[in-house]
Amino acid sequence: MASGEVFDSETKSLGMPRVNLLTMFRLGLFQMGLSMMSILTLGVLNRVMIQEIAIPATLVSLVLALPLFVSPSRVWFGQISDAKPLWGYHRTAYVWVGAAILAIAAFLAVQVMWQLNSAATSAGGWGWTTQTIGWTALLSLVFAVYGLAICASGTAFAALLVDVSEEDNRPKVVGVVWSMLMVGIIVGAIISASLLKQLTPEATVETLKAAVNRLFIIVPAIVFWLAIAATFGVEKKYSLYSNRSTLVNREDSITLGAAWKILTASPQTGLFFTFLVVMTLCLFMQDPVLEPYAGQVFKMPLAESTKLNVYYGIGLLIAYAVAGFLIVPRLGKRKSARLGCMLVALCAALLGISGFTANAAFLKLGLVLFGLATGFLTTAAISLMLDLTAAEAAGTFIGAWGLAQAISRGVAVVVGGTILDVGRRVLPSLELAYGLVFALEAVGMVVSIWFLNRVNVTEFQTSTKQAIASVLESDLD
Repeated sequence: MASGEVFDSETKSLGMPRVNLLTMFRLGLFQMGLSMMSILTLGVLNRVMIQEIAIPATLVSLVLALPLFVSPSRVWFGQISDAKPLWGYHRTAYVWVGAAILAIAAFLAVQVMWQLNSAATSAGGWGWTTQTIGWTALLSLVFAVYGLAICASGTAFAALLVDVSEEDNRPKVVGVVWSMLMVGIIVGAIISASLLKQLTPEATVETLKAAVNRLFIIVPAIVFWLAIAATFGVEKKYSLYSNRSTLVNREDSITLGAAWKILTASPQTGLFFTFLVVMTLCLFMQDPVLEPYAGQVFKMPLAESTKLNVYYGIGLLIAYAVAGFLIVPRLGKRKSARLGCMLVALCAALLGISGFTANAAFLKLGLVLFGLATGFLTTAAISLMLDLTAAEAAGTFIGAWGLAQAISRGVAVVVGGTILDVGRRVLPSLELAYGLVFALEAVGMVVSIWFLNRVNVTEFQTSTKQAIASVLESDLD
C-alpha cells in the first residue's frame, strides 16, 4: 500500500467526533478578533496618523499596506505548520504564538507612531530628517512583523478548519466562522467608540495619546484571549489528522521543496489560484472609492457615508447564514460560486447605475444586495477552497490560497483608486468616472467564471494525492 494510502486509511479510522455548531461559533471567535484588529489599524490608526498628527497620507497608506505585502510568507508558514509540530500541535500553537505577536506588535506600532510624531514636531513640521527616517523605518518594520503574525496565525487557523471539517459540512463551518468577521467589526467599532468618546476636536496630543494607548492595550489583549478561547482543545478533539506526524514520520517528510512539488503537481492549483486572484480583485476594487462616491455623487455628509458598511455588513451576515446552511449544500460549491460571481457582477453594475439617480436610498439598497452577493460567493468559494486543499499538506495549500487573496486585495485598493483617477481625467462626469470602477468590477467577475469553469476538484485530488504519495515514498525508501 502506498504511504499516502496508509495516511488516508489510518486517519479515517481514528473515529474523531464531528465538529458541532457550538464549536463552529467558538472557532469564529478567532475571525472576530482579527476583524477587531482590522478596525483598530484601518479605522483608528489611519485616522490618527493622517488627521490628528499629520503624517503624510501616502506614507500612512504604504505602511498600513505592509501586512498585505508580506503575505508570500503564508506559504512558508503553512508548510511549517504541516511539517513541524509546536508544543505537540500542528495548528493551535501557531495560532496562539501568532496572536501573541500580533497583540504586542499592535501596541508597539502605536508607541513608534508617537515617537515619529515627536520627531516631526521637534523639526517644526513634517520633513525627511534623520529622526523621521529612522522612526519611519522602525514603524514599517513593526507593521511588517504585525503582518507576519497575521500570516502565521491566520494560515494555521484556516488549515485547522480543513483538519476538523469534512466535505459535507464545510459550507456550514465557513458560514458560521466567517459570519463572525462582521460581528467583530461591529464589536470593534463599539469598543473603539466607547474608549475614545471623551476625545474632542480640541483634545491635546497628550490626551489623544492616553486614550489611544489604552485602546491598544485593551483590544489586543481581548484579541489574544479570543484566539485562545477559539482554538483551545479543538485540534486534539476534532482534528482527523491530529497525529499526522506519527503516521508517516511526517515531521521530516515534507520539506519546503517537497511542499512546492506537491503544490504544483496539478494544473488545477494554478487555475484556482488565478480564479481567487481575479475574484478577490473584483470584490475589493470598490473599497477605496465607496465613501468618496457617497460624498461626491450622493452629497452624503461624512458621518452618513461612514455608516455605509453597516448596509453591506447586513447583507454579508444574512448571506453567510443562508448560503452556508441552505444553498451551497444543495447547489454544490462550484455551481454556487459561479452563481455568486454572476450576482456580484449584477450588483456592481447596480451600484454604478445608482450614481445616475443621486438617490442615497438606491445606493444603500445596492450595498445590501452587494453584501448578499459577496457573502454568497465568499461562502461558496471558501468551501471550494477547502476541498482544493490536500489535508496532508493543508497548511501549504492554505498558505497559497491566502497569498492569492492578500496580494490581490492589496492590488485591488491601488487599482480602484487609479481607475477612478483615470476616469476623472478622460470622462465628462463623476458619475461616469465612478461607474467605470464598478463596470470593470462586473467585467472582472464574469472573467473569473471562465477560470472557475475549468477547475476540476476530482482531477486536483487525484494529481495531488499521487504527488504526496511520491514524496513520502521517496523519503521512506
